Amino acid sequence: MHFDEERLKLTHLLHALLIDYWHDVDTNWGRNAPDYYTEDARFVGSLTSYEGREKIRAFYKWREDRGDRTVVHSVINFQAFFDGGPDKATCHWFMMLYAADGKPVLPTHPPIQIAYMTDHLIKTADGWKVTYRKFDPLFEGGTPPTNPVLK
Repeated sequence: MHFDEERLKLTHLLHALLIDYWHDVDTNWGRNAPDYYTEDARFVGSLTSYEGREKIRAFYKWREDRGDRTVVHSVINFQAFFDGGPDKATCHWFMMLYAADGKPVLPTHPPIQIAYMTDHLIKTADGWKVTYRKFDPLFEGGTPPTNPVLK
């Protein structure tokens, strides 16, 4: 496989962006998470999808308003590729989701979901933004993920 310096830079940059995103979700209720998306982004969850930044914002607000929840989104095996030019990228990665209602310290369990993730991003004047994020669950069990239907 060909691995050039530009792809290496892209991989490190987009991986760091993804880690910052999930860190905000896990430690700050995702209050800044909508800023990582374009206005017309699609967030395709395992049970529910959200169209547009404001629907994504509403999801994270709903999640915070429902009460105490402890969550860790662990990202592994990250890949990034340019997709049709220097301002478009596709990323694939695996996410292990650990979550339960309540405040720490909670009993430990296996992840409640392991998903294969696909992101599409574009480079804007404000930096790289997600236009599409899709969860393809491979394993689930125990505590259900949060998937409200927002109107």
